[in-house]
Amino acid sequence: MLENIPYLPYVLSAFIGIGLAAATGFRVFLPMFAVSLASYLHWIPMNDDFEWLAGLPTLITTGIATIVEILAYYLPFVDHLLDTISVPMATVAGSVLFASQFADLGTFPQWALALIAGGGTAATISSGFAGIRAASTATTGGLGNSVVGTAETAGAGIMAVLAMVAPLIAAICAIGIVILMIFFGRKIWRKFRKNKDVINHT
Repeated sequence: MLENIPYLPYVLSAFIGIGLAAATGFRVFLPMFAVSLASYLHWIPMNDDFEWLAGLPTLITTGIATIVEILAYYLPFVDHLLDTISVPMATVAGSVLFASQFADLGTFPQWALALIAGGGTAATISSGFAGIRAASTATTGGLGNSVVGTAETAGAGIMAVLAMVAPLIAAICAIGIVILMIFFGRKIWRKFRKNKDVINHT
């Protein structure tokens, strides 16, 4: 019965893509490793244009990168250095994983949609956590950064798995997270602006 619903494959692909893009907003390489592992073990299909994601070289590379990325976020100063490059990297990774779900859509609409929906989702979440880490550093002297890092890793893993096994739930969670990031991001920005103005007037 579900197969009779118009455009259902595209809707499901969008849900999966949004979920995976959101996961890359938490961690860049963990979702790519999850997709690579799942496709390598034939748990999920992978079309010809993105067959490289299912290859052993990609699986090994993303696995090593995942471990390095996770551990690096527990190192003082290194975590902030990674934040400076995490947003563009997350945007690229989110776009790629989103595009991998729409290979039969046509090159231009595929990548246009991937950049807007996938890249935009990943960039928003990545930017939000960079702001949260900056606030954590300012308020706890960096002691709370490990908690933020652990939350990011957990979020990436949960969202990646949800995207592949429960796409609708993943999409709903992704939209909710984006809204929260925008809301709290604006509050953090206003707080920093206010503190900066106070310092400038003293």
